[in-house]
Amino acid sequence: MNSGIVCKALEPFGTTIFTEMNALCSEAGAVNLSQGFPDFEGPDSIKECAAKAILRGPNQYAPSQGIPSLREAISGKVKRFYGVDVDPESEVTVTAGATEAISSALLGLLEPGDEVILFEPCYDLYPPMVARAGARAVYVPLERPGFSLPEGRLKQAFGSKTRLVIINNPLNPLGKVFTREELDFIGKLCTEHNVIALSDEVYEHIVYDGRVHVPLFQVPSLKDRSIVVSSTAKTFSMTGWKVGYSIAPPGLTKAVRMAHQFLTFCTPSALQEAMAMAMAMEDSYFEELARSYTKKRNMLSSALEAIGFQVLWPEGTYYTSISIKGSGFEDDMEFCRYLTREVGVAAIPCSYFWNGRRGGRDLVRFCFCKKDETLEAAIERLERWRS
Repeated sequence: MNSGIVCKALEPFGTTIFTEMNALCSEAGAVNLSQGFPDFEGPDSIKECAAKAILRGPNQYAPSQGIPSLREAISGKVKRFYGVDVDPESEVTVTAGATEAISSALLGLLEPGDEVILFEPCYDLYPPMVARAGARAVYVPLERPGFSLPEGRLKQAFGSKTRLVIINNPLNPLGKVFTREELDFIGKLCTEHNVIALSDEVYEHIVYDGRVHVPLFQVPSLKDRSIVVSSTAKTFSMTGWKVGYSIAPPGLTKAVRMAHQFLTFCTPSALQEAMAMAMAMEDSYFEELARSYTKKRNMLSSALEAIGFQVLWPEGTYYTSISIKGSGFEDDMEFCRYLTREVGVAAIPCSYFWNGRRGGRDLVRFCFCKKDETLEAAIERLERWRS
């Protein structure tokens, strides 16, 4: 029997780095470029829609799989942007954010002893949820300097116990966008080994320089063996609403819903109604979102380069990263603590996206989903320090 308070599966993971850096940022009064939430509000029209729905009611349990209008809006958005038909009744499930969609998929599909392939760096949710489901994580580091797919190493990672591979596309923290060729290769291996692919695509509408986001359901070999997870949080700048969803063939959707019903059961109906309206917004909204973040990416990344850092310009997401080689710091956590306390700018040490911090100690991530004046304040502090 476990004599500790925390279950053995989760105990090794401790407190998330985002909680730690946010607390340090608050204590130091630093400009917060650490956790990935905007310091500006999403469109008023979405908030007004939710407010009207709350006042009108009913404010009771929503259907567990999501209200019909939102599932239909998700299906419509998929058709509109990707040209793929999705059945809103049997293939779409609304969840309490992408986090719950991923957790439901893992808890609904995995058996003790299964193996799950994770690409490093990987978002910090995946390893603890894989462990809590009783499975074992098999880590495959992406190849530097460009963080490309290591085909030989990935091929070796597949085995008789492999049940699932998780892809984060675009990738948090480093902003990599997986190419169609890379996804085709993953699909080929999944087909050969009868493995399911789970893709976390919450930054799907935030890609740069003419790149195109390829969802897994556009990859022929993965269409019938993939779960695509996304969220409204990043697209509409409302991370606190936690309205996410999964898209999967009926059999895999059944597994997601089986766990979902026992985790949150449903997501607030008023927020769902508002997001159904949001998804039907004109193309100009999505185009302006990409333009706005391109400007912010260029603003922060150029400033970091100008003060002497090597910048890993992101292909997607709203994060930019730097190399701290030559800065006098050997460890990214030490650098981030110093930067927060002494310079007044909070960032995230990238090594926490590697198992056991075995990689990425030379990399630090900054978030640029902030008001221009917030970015300007951070840049001013960094310039003053470096001068």
